[in-house]
Amino acid sequence: MFLLLGATLATAAATAAEPSHTWRSGPDPVPLLELFTSEGCSSCPPAEAWLAGLRHDPGLWRDFVPLAWHVTYWDRLGWPDRFANPAYTKRQYSYAAAWGSGRVYTPGVVRGGTEWSWRSGRALGASAAGARGGELIAELRDGALRVAYAPLGEPDAKDLEVHVALLGGAIVSDVRRGENRGRRLQHEFVVLAWTRASLRDGRGEMTLPEVPTDLKAGRRAVAVWVSRPGEPTPLQATGGWLE
Repeated sequence: MFLLLGATLATAAATAAEPSHTWRSGPDPVPLLELFTSEGCSSCPPAEAWLAGLRHDPGLWRDFVPLAWHVTYWDRLGWPDRFANPAYTKRQYSYAAAWGSGRVYTPGVVRGGTEWSWRSGRALGASAAGARGGELIAELRDGALRVAYAPLGEPDAKDLEVHVALLGGAIVSDVRRGENRGRRLQHEFVVLAWTRASLRDGRGEMTLPEVPTDLKAGRRAVAVWVSRPGEPTPLQATGGWLE
């Protein structure tokens, strides 16, 4: 059984026409690079431009897995972000709680479960706190996504969860209200849909969530990561392009 997060998302199997893909991490920890952002935040476009630039980084998918969560708390300024979801906001608050803080902000970057400065210039793929490593394999075939995880330093993987996010890129938004009024924003690695499932003995199977029809993207990718139940910090991650 798997859970789709977001009232507008529907559970649906991937079509038979979906190409087959296999995404695989190595044994070393691969950090999940998470940007919390909003179209209503005037400070966010530079951080989004930085994230978009990672599309050409040679370490993409191999050394780090990037994604952008659009949060909801800027919607009050008059521009409802069409990519925002209360579940994504909740994820940011769960990180803040894990760090002993109730403060959230945008743009906010988390690398491997740790608060991180996107302006720091530090290596994106360096081992992150909380990451355990181990081989994570995700195979999309015949409409089903099959996941296998062999962790390092743990005898088994019985009590873990696997998360899958569908990402969109080559996205343009013309903002008409709020702090970014009159600006044309360009997005990459935007979370369009998110699903999670339990791993049993290191294995799980699910279908990809269906993206709402109003969320168009010029290119798509998948991010896959493993965590302990109820904890946001990823243990290992992998991902790649769908096209």
